[in-house]
Amino acid sequence: MRLTVLGSGTGWPRLERGAPGYLLQIEKENILLDIGPGTIPRILKTGLTLPDIDAIFLSHFHPDHVTDLIPFFFATRYSLGYNRQKPFLLVAGDGFSSFFEGLKSAFGKWVVPPLGLLEIQELSCTYEAAFMCPPFTVRSAPVKHNPESLAYRFEYQGKSLVYSGDTDYTENLVKLAHEADLLILECSAPEGMKKEGHLTPSLCGRIAGEARVKKLMLTHFYPPCDETDLISPCRAFYDGEIILAIDFLTFEL
Repeated sequence: MRLTVLGSGTGWPRLERGAPGYLLQIEKENILLDIGPGTIPRILKTGLTLPDIDAIFLSHFHPDHVTDLIPFFFATRYSLGYNRQKPFLLVAGDGFSSFFEGLKSAFGKWVVPPLGLLEIQELSCTYEAAFMCPPFTVRSAPVKHNPESLAYRFEYQGKSLVYSGDTDYTENLVKLAHEADLLILECSAPEGMKKEGHLTPSLCGRIAGEARVKKLMLTHFYPPCDETDLISPCRAFYDGEIILAIDFLTFEL
């Protein structure tokens, strides 16, 4: 498994940190974990094109995590310079169908991929779910942010990666991340600036420590995070490797 951070920031526009988006590559499969505004140009910078994307997993429906769905869908309607033939999968929590209807109300047919290209899979936001998506398997669990919020665990050849999306502390995430090789946690604010529905470094450390993960990546940084020590509060609860995400950081599992 190979992870590339496309955006380590938030909905706060910044040149140095894009909105949330992560490229997970497993064998020949190219998977997006969220697709915030500006994700598409960053995909192109990796050398991939839009037809190369096989699946999109959404953590929730806030604008900083989903906005580039609009141009992604719109591009499938192009008649010049784009001719996608391969279907792609979109995985999200309960309620995506209603969300998609809202997009169609706003933009009409232009955000409706041609018949047969888009496969939608909605997962429970009440219970854990698991399914095969060859060559890998996926597990999901509801987390504490929005009603539709999900965290995902990807497993392939004995390796595992967990992506939290936006969340507060929750036992569901600790359980999902148990002994994962890499846990990617949002860390929106430094200590003393806690916001409901989000994590601070100490809470990230607590989750990683309780889950006994091998490596921890902190991401989803608002500007105050870049002016503060994030490692020390996290280290009080977790003694494994801590990685601070930056855009275009690549990590191999």
